[in-house]
Amino acid sequence: MKESAQAALTLVKTRAASLGIEAGSFEKSNVHVHVPAGAIPKDGPSAGVAIFVALASLFIDQAVRNDTAMTGEISLRGLVLPVGGIKDKVLAAMRAGITRVLLPARNRRDLDEVPAEAREKLEFVFLDSVDDAMANALRRQAVTSSDTATEGERR
Repeated sequence: MKESAQAALTLVKTRAASLGIEAGSFEKSNVHVHVPAGAIPKDGPSAGVAIFVALASLFIDQAVRNDTAMTGEISLRGLVLPVGGIKDKVLAAMRAGITRVLLPARNRRDLDEVPAEAREKLEFVFLDSVDDAMANALRRQAVTSSDTATEGERR
């Protein structure tokens, strides 16, 4: 997981200009990605694309869609690589109320293992690169404080 976070941050930095990140943003910021151990094991490279999108989202001030889950390893060249456990990840996303799932293109055949009910309920987007992830994961406007407030806080 630590390797995924480091690769994601490195990739965001190398693609800063194409992502629209202001020059000097990294010098003004100290980024720490904390993944607590907790009861759910988290290992392997599967979170790479999600961490990349989260970090890019932070620096460009555009929120990630809240109806979308994603998985995939990333390379330092920006490719989204296949991962294991697609069936379990898709079913977990569906149980959590997610409606769109971004998956590595090279995992397309793994959908055969996913129950038909999940394949029918969810929209799948297949990724070849982190550019595909950015095009499909972000909301199209900056987040304001009213977008993140709970119903009780708005009153």
